[in-house]
Amino acid sequence: MPETPPRHRRRTRPAVLAAVGAVAAALVAALLAWPGTHRAEAAPATFAHPGVTVSRSQLDFTRTKVLAGTQPWKGAYDQMLASKYASLTRTPAPRATVECGSYSNPNYGCTDEREDAIAAYTDALAWYITRDDRYAKKAIELMDAWSATIKDHTNSNAPLQTGWAGSSWPKAAEIIKYTYTGTWTNSARFATMLRNVYLPEIINGSNSNGNWELSMMEAAIGISVFLEDKTSYDKAMGLFRTRTAAYIYLSSDGSVPKTVPSQNLNTTAKIVSYWQGQSTFVTGLTQETCRDFVHTGYGISAISHVAETSRIQGTDLYTTDVGERLRQALGFQSKYQLGEAAPSWLCGGTLTRGLGPVTEVGYNAMHNRLGYAMANTETLTKQNRPAGSNNLFVAWETLTHGDNPS
Repeated sequence: MPETPPRHRRRTRPAVLAAVGAVAAALVAALLAWPGTHRAEAAPATFAHPGVTVSRSQLDFTRTKVLAGTQPWKGAYDQMLASKYASLTRTPAPRATVECGSYSNPNYGCTDEREDAIAAYTDALAWYITRDDRYAKKAIELMDAWSATIKDHTNSNAPLQTGWAGSSWPKAAEIIKYTYTGTWTNSARFATMLRNVYLPEIINGSNSNGNWELSMMEAAIGISVFLEDKTSYDKAMGLFRTRTAAYIYLSSDGSVPKTVPSQNLNTTAKIVSYWQGQSTFVTGLTQETCRDFVHTGYGISAISHVAETSRIQGTDLYTTDVGERLRQALGFQSKYQLGEAAPSWLCGGTLTRGLGPVTEVGYNAMHNRLGYAMANTETLTKQNRPAGSNNLFVAWETLTHGDNPS
């Protein structure tokens, strides 16, 4: 039973006011902490570098395994090195204005930009593993070509395009700036490009399908780490937390999913429409599951990348609702990606599969590090090894995160 205060312990008016104030403060703190509000995870006092999706200790683990010829890392490395992205004869194709319409139509520099960014990251990884200067210099060549040229992204897909390319650039830049022993003369110009061309296009988020804002926040957070911009980091993280809670449903959310306030999804009918017509909500379902697994994979991947960057920077989102939503989304989608038939209540009994190489980061964090049983995700992850690239913003995650304890 709760303890009853002694009767002689009468509270004075100041004491009562203080108690009321303490309760109010506690309520405010609870509301701010509730998933789905714009609560930012504070930027670290000192940023860790390299610290976007992959850390130095993870890189060291990967390098040791590859040089020892240990699988699956050696096979993943060989796959990466054999790809077009690792070619030392690659010629960068920068544009002053990248114009991307819906589904990249028109496509004026969209593919070139994304693939040059992935190539820069690929070369940075190859440099770290081999210590072959040619790869570092190629990564620098690609980054320098774009930082000397690009001024803008235009047309309807500009925010998403900026998010995709902007997710790969800082991963490459972090490795080169903080591990390459040679000189990167134009690193400041590259930082200016990220600050002036990329960050303004993505930092305020999006009210489109959830994978847009998640990819944009991945880019914004990675760029903020490279720039050591705590204000942008906090803003992007707040938008990310809100969007993640609105993208993956948990039964604890209530009868309908959480929403992003700016989208004004204030009726069940509006929410069902936004969730692709799905009216039965179960744990692990995403806002785009009934659209297709390809776009769902984009959202899941971005969530895992942000959680990994946050962990490296000192805040473990995997132990918050972000991790639980990620774990449940991976398990739910993996089950059907592996071939289980969809029940009639799920997307009308018809699913469009194609999740992509997006499970390694979340699986490693939630299963290997935190110890959750993830049977379906484990089966799919190992079945798909070595995970390659989706040619947009995901690349080589068996190599960097497969069973990586660092």
